[in-house]
Amino acid sequence: MSASKTEVIELELDAEFERAFKSLKDLVDLKQADKLCPVRGNSVYTTSVVLWMLVYQRMSPDSTLEAAVKKLVSSQPSLLSKNKRVLEKSLSTDTGGYSKARSRMPQTVARWFAEQVSQSLIDASPPTFEQQRVFTLDGTTITLAPEDALQRAFPPASNQYGEGVWPVALLVVAHELASGAAMIPEVGAMYGPDAVSETSLIVKSLAAMPSGSLVMADAGFGIFVVANEICKAGHTFVLRMTKQRFTSLRKKAVLIDSGARHKTWSHTWQPTAKERKAHPSLAANASLNVRLHEIVISEHLTLYLVTDQAFGAECFAALYERRGDVEIDIRNLKVILNTEAIRARSVDMFHKELYASIVSYNLVTQFRRQAAAMINQPPRRMSFKRTWTTFREFLLSEMHTEPKNWRDQYRIALNYATKDKLPDRPGRRYEREAYPKRPKSNQFKKRKRKMPVTEEKI
Repeated sequence: MSASKTEVIELELDAEFERAFKSLKDLVDLKQADKLCPVRGNSVYTTSVVLWMLVYQRMSPDSTLEAAVKKLVSSQPSLLSKNKRVLEKSLSTDTGGYSKARSRMPQTVARWFAEQVSQSLIDASPPTFEQQRVFTLDGTTITLAPEDALQRAFPPASNQYGEGVWPVALLVVAHELASGAAMIPEVGAMYGPDAVSETSLIVKSLAAMPSGSLVMADAGFGIFVVANEICKAGHTFVLRMTKQRFTSLRKKAVLIDSGARHKTWSHTWQPTAKERKAHPSLAANASLNVRLHEIVISEHLTLYLVTDQAFGAECFAALYERRGDVEIDIRNLKVILNTEAIRARSVDMFHKELYASIVSYNLVTQFRRQAAAMINQPPRRMSFKRTWTTFREFLLSEMHTEPKNWRDQYRIALNYATKDKLPDRPGRRYEREAYPKRPKSNQFKKRKRKMPVTEEKI
């Protein structure tokens, strides 16, 4: 290779590093949080420091308060104020100060930070489908620490043997398809008198999406109420349906197109009497003009889709194939970042740690996208787990140090991240399988529910 061509490539690489460096710094600039929630000038645990430590906890496998405090003392990020104990390197490693600062910080600040990071990622990505941003929706559950406050807010599951002890929170998460960014999850109780449905949580998620987005969801959401709420929020939809629901609508629909592997019907979709009874707020004249697509993928799989868009069945078949990405995204969020093991002891702290988990997930997603751009690969060609490890080991401890040192470290980290590709296995696809849970030991005594004291028992 000639010297001139090598120089051009080097200049292009440098320009790419500069763009990536700037965007990453913009995403993790925590100093703005200090303006939202100011503390005393000589405080060690300012709002930006607390957020930095929360992100570190959610990034690190050993996400204890002690580990976060010791990491703060050892790394000495420039976020720290010029406190005497900081300058003399005599800052205590006791966790009391950090614990109080976490509790003192408003939940709204943690949510603001998570929203800023998520929105920055989405804004930097081009629309996915016909100039529309595509959001995939799905629900999941996580179990929390067996604390009284959490048990009241998110009651445990129960069966014929009584109620359990582990609070269960229901989450609905929206992911933007182009960037892979996760939006703030909507949370509710899975069980108990105040239990909510995934459908009701979807309504809150829709309000946070850019107007005119295309919402894609699986068969559990392929009902009139969800489609109607999506339209009311100013979005469009493509929803999978169960065969039973699809067949019921198809009986009254008009066939408008057919091919070797697909059929399309036009239909005016109206709620059933059962849906009206369950949702009395539905307007008397509520209806949607939709198209029904029956698409044969293989001899074992047929897609049944309903949409208010006029594009052909082949377009939606290709688009819906990517809906499975959200399953992997939720797996990465819950398992790799260990969000399903949040052990906060209060409802307020649970939400703060959940928001920090979303920030951590989105930072890794952004870093993965930049590494993929360096080698002209799609972001999902890169391993999330391996990229997460690279980000954590090379960048997290150096966050907000001197700009030159951070830039050099970032260049090294991004270079390693370009090697975090998934194995190339063309044509290899597996059917989803459900594995039985491992047997649990019954050697532990079951916790008894605390009973209120009555006059008869006194």
